[in-house]
Amino acid sequence: MKSGSDDILGQGLHGFIRNLAGNASDKIRQKEVDGMRIVVAPDSFKGSLSAVEVANAMEKGILNIFPEAEVKKVPIADGGEGTVEALVAATGGRIIKNTVVGPLGTDVEACWGILGDGETAVIEMASASGLTVVPEGQLNPRVATTYGTGQLMKAALDMGIRKLIIGIGGSATNDGGAGMAAALGIRFFDAAGRSLPAGGSALASLDKIELTNVDPRLAEMQILVACDVNNPLCGPKGASAIYGPQKGATAEMIAELDAALKHYGEIAKQATGRDVAERAGAGAAGGLGAGLLFFTEAALKPGVEIVLETIGFADIVKQASFVITGEGRTDSQTAHGKAPMGVANIATQYDVPAFCLSGGLGNGCETLFDLGMSGLMSIVPQPMPLSECMADAANLIQDGADRLCRIVKAGMAIGSRLQKEGK
Repeated sequence: MKSGSDDILGQGLHGFIRNLAGNASDKIRQKEVDGMRIVVAPDSFKGSLSAVEVANAMEKGILNIFPEAEVKKVPIADGGEGTVEALVAATGGRIIKNTVVGPLGTDVEACWGILGDGETAVIEMASASGLTVVPEGQLNPRVATTYGTGQLMKAALDMGIRKLIIGIGGSATNDGGAGMAAALGIRFFDAAGRSLPAGGSALASLDKIELTNVDPRLAEMQILVACDVNNPLCGPKGASAIYGPQKGATAEMIAELDAALKHYGEIAKQATGRDVAERAGAGAAGGLGAGLLFFTEAALKPGVEIVLETIGFADIVKQASFVITGEGRTDSQTAHGKAPMGVANIATQYDVPAFCLSGGLGNGCETLFDLGMSGLMSIVPQPMPLSECMADAANLIQDGADRLCRIVKAGMAIGSRLQKEGK
């Protein structure tokens, strides 16, 4: 979350004025006949508040201005951090904890969820195999494994789950999903018939993949992978080159890991008959995207699309007066698969105005107006240190929602007056 400058704050205010002076206020008033219904659908404010906490703070601010409104809180995510919590909260599901093998081979406690339908599980691979579970200064993509992610998948199978959503952002690994596959019974051998050790570097010695012991239930599982990148498995835009540095890879390691993944992709193609190394998203999460495509019946889709479809967001929003979404920082990247734009895309299909209340507004945020967003606002009322913003985020969000709704209310009054005057 980043504090906004006066210029950026001005852009957000301009957006409100421009849209509310247009037809946004008319749309809100038309839907107000049966009472004000407001949908609150924020993403988390990374490093500060979860999506659930953001939604709660927004609700308080809204009810200050529209005390009789029906507020529907729908915390969301884009497939990354917070996806499990958001989907479990939105569907009335439950959180489960399992001890699994972490990326460096030590045990970690990972959380996953079963949704309210009792039939669908949701996993964040980062919970088992992510950067956040590696102690500071110990990142090592040469040996990091996705084995724990496979253990979570197996835990879901053991509970009778046959529908799985898996978010694959934030990985600490570069093993092509081989660890995940090993946890599900797939075996990897070198030329001497020895089992390969964990990690991406070991894949350079891969000679044979044996599928005979794979968990047979895996073939029955419908898997949706929340993937918002289009990187192939290898090459200058591949897993190692693009994402290796954030996992601790040096230039030497990148070359080594990229060559190992290329070799792995060739052996996996022979074993499975699937040519996926060049597929968009194969390089996601250190090649876990490729591993899921090689060894399961997975389909890769943008994360926010999966989340919004799973919770039935279209049915929730179509009767709303307006929607408030938000995230830690809104800028030009928000248009490319981020949660607030996914919310706005669906809202505009039903002629429902969507407003974005974010921690900060950055360069290019104004492009969202042309894509259907009715208004943008930062929660930051004045220049202040980022640390202060994050520490007081809940109060700032509540106050920001209050200000946003005051502007919406004023816009509705202006629109009503103009209508009476026939203008």
